[in-house]
Amino acid sequence: MRIRDPDQAPHIMDASSLHTPVMLERCLELLAPAASRDGAVVADATLGMGGHAEQLLERHPHMTLVGIDRDPDAIRIAGERLARFGDRVRIVRHVYDELEESLADAGVDRLDGILFDLGVSSLQLDDADRGFAYAKDAPLDMRMGQEGPTAADLLATLDERELARIMQRYGDERLASRYARAIVRERQQEPIVMSSRLVDILDRATPAAARKWWTGELARVANERGVDAATLVTPEHVAELQRLVDEGTLSDRLARQALEGVVAGEGSPSEVAAARGLQVVSDEGALVAAVDEALAAQPDVLAKIQDGKVQAAGAVIGAVMKAMRGQADAARVREIVLERAAQS
Repeated sequence: MRIRDPDQAPHIMDASSLHTPVMLERCLELLAPAASRDGAVVADATLGMGGHAEQLLERHPHMTLVGIDRDPDAIRIAGERLARFGDRVRIVRHVYDELEESLADAGVDRLDGILFDLGVSSLQLDDADRGFAYAKDAPLDMRMGQEGPTAADLLATLDERELARIMQRYGDERLASRYARAIVRERQQEPIVMSSRLVDILDRATPAAARKWWTGELARVANERGVDAATLVTPEHVAELQRLVDEGTLSDRLARQALEGVVAGEGSPSEVAAARGLQVVSDEGALVAAVDEALAAQPDVLAKIQDGKVQAAGAVIGAVMKAMRGQADAARVREIVLERAAQS
């Protein structure tokens, strides 16, 4: 097996005990026509701990796999997990959108199939020292590839406007401006370098009405179903839902759907989200295509937007969110609607 990374892989525990691949059987089913070809080459563009890759290699003995990941920890773990497949595996350290460079480093010039499993992985969330989760106090790192500025660096250097923009655009955060002001104010007293301090700052900046949001949603869903939600939804469930929203995995709308599944006894929030396929769509191409289709279907609305009546964009945004089954960032959809309308 070839690993194009200078670091040596230390011993780790059995990776299969650390991680269960998401939607494994469905992914294997979709890739089977390509992977089963004689001499097939398939890329796992988000290799992670190698769960999907391992099953692809086991089921398709004549397939070569190119594993791509930016995280050196993931490369080490997957490298050990996939070592038994020898030269059928070629692992390179790149970001998933650096596909051309990845294939060149792997020594291949074609692909028969490719898998993207986008989002933060459990490898990053479960390691407190990486600073992605708030369950334990840890340095604010949050770097996917462990190079470049840390989250603490950004909190220390970005101005209030940019902090608010990032939280609003990428986190769909309703209180982005309020939180940005609190961060700038607090960093003047002392650098924000630990997750516990950031949590405390944001907690104190959150108004009481916002704290009651999940309680109100829980009561509403329970009332609609005629059940005692307190017996089905634990404080841990509520915390997990909030974490999924904070991470950007779920929008508020998708979190409500996940909550309904928890009340219905379908499992934990994460289990419900996986089973129902709830995840925010971050594919810009898919969003642009949906916006273009909605604008084409509503030429009168397009004309109003172009005349400066931006409030008319609500009809197009609603159509796009419906087409995306609510799995999109409404703020980003609005930006694309206005951009595409100006370009038309």
